[in-house]
Amino acid sequence: MFLQPSCGEKLTSVPEKMNEPHAAPARRVWQPFASVSRIRALSSLRHRNFRLLWFGHSLTSMAFWMDQVSRGWLIYELTNSALQLGMVRGIQALPILFLSPIAGSAADRFSRKKQIVLSQIVDGCMYAALTVLIFTRSIEPWHVYLSAFVMAIDQTFLQPARAAIIADAVPRDHLTNAIGLNSMIFNTARSTGPALAGILIARYGTAGSYATQAIFCALATLWTMQLRSRPQSSPTADDISTRESTFFRSVVEGWKFSWRNEEVRTGLLVVMLVAFLIVPFTTLLPIFARDILSVGAAGQGLLLTGMGVGALGSAVAIASLGDRMTRGLFMLGGAALYGLSVVGFAASPWFRISMVLMVIIGVANVFCNALVQTVIQTYSPSKFRGRTMAIFQLSNVVMTCGSMMLGSLATALGTQWAVGLMGAAGALMVVFIHVTMPRAWHIR
Repeated sequence: MFLQPSCGEKLTSVPEKMNEPHAAPARRVWQPFASVSRIRALSSLRHRNFRLLWFGHSLTSMAFWMDQVSRGWLIYELTNSALQLGMVRGIQALPILFLSPIAGSAADRFSRKKQIVLSQIVDGCMYAALTVLIFTRSIEPWHVYLSAFVMAIDQTFLQPARAAIIADAVPRDHLTNAIGLNSMIFNTARSTGPALAGILIARYGTAGSYATQAIFCALATLWTMQLRSRPQSSPTADDISTRESTFFRSVVEGWKFSWRNEEVRTGLLVVMLVAFLIVPFTTLLPIFARDILSVGAAGQGLLLTGMGVGALGSAVAIASLGDRMTRGLFMLGGAALYGLSVVGFAASPWFRISMVLMVIIGVANVFCNALVQTVIQTYSPSKFRGRTMAIFQLSNVVMTCGSMMLGSLATALGTQWAVGLMGAAGALMVVFIHVTMPRAWHIR
């Protein structure tokens, strides 16, 4: 897609070929969106392919967050075991760890549209199968585990393809806006999906929730199938080499590119450090809610709502500012603010102050993660984008490792000290990146 900048070039230089017009022009906008797309925060919606992706993502995000409630509720109904409640979540981390590199390579070698459609069909079938099993009273715990594992594999292949295809759906100067809009819909679903699942479970049981999730996946698939393929140019020698290379070689090439490209390497370094040192603090939120702030489960829900409000506001800001932002500055600044806010949260004995800090944490979280995604996709050629986003996806595994480390520290030092120390370490690592890679602040 574009030539990699040489070591002597400034990080702010973005290759010209990234501006090639591969999205539908604004004059083709469907009439109902003609006025809406004039709003700066919604400007990417003027591109037909992105609209279809965005609508599909909104539905699959709802299904995903509904599943966080319905799957846990179902396994607990079947087993009454807190251990199995945790195990059904833990089993979903294994495919991400072992299959992410393969999934990223697949997204670069084959049709991203087909990979997304197939993944959504599999998800919908799993939801529908669970619905039937619950209705017929044939459901067993192993059904829940098997479907969780299959869907984790499915999500592992879905995420790199869906992330990588965004840059194919909009021009480069709309990429930050597009990723901001995706973050908006994801965080909206995170706030409303669990609530919808709870209402459906209370009225119709877990079958009602899973039936709705299956419908959402079916509708998302219908949207995605309408995507138009990009016009294909004559294949280059590099494209032919990529298709003919083995999967193993393709994975290795993706890792090599991610390390050699300074912008991509910086983005991945930031997200991995944040995932390991800062994000895991949410694991211990029940302890803060019950034992430190004395607000119980309802208070924990409010804390998470505050974080969601901050995240949504941050996503709107990113979508509105778009490519006028200095991405490196906001990416690293967001990571530093994230770490410092977590330190403040760890030290706070007052619920109101903790609520304010959770809003700030939500803002910093999205600023950091959304802009890392933008940087990685902007500076990755199309043929590498799936593999670089697959590496980005490994941050979920890194977060799991960080949660285990945080739990051990909390046992030894106490919850507040453990969270505070890891948050401070995260902020200090941003300073380290600034000292060792001073040009990172100027990434555009």
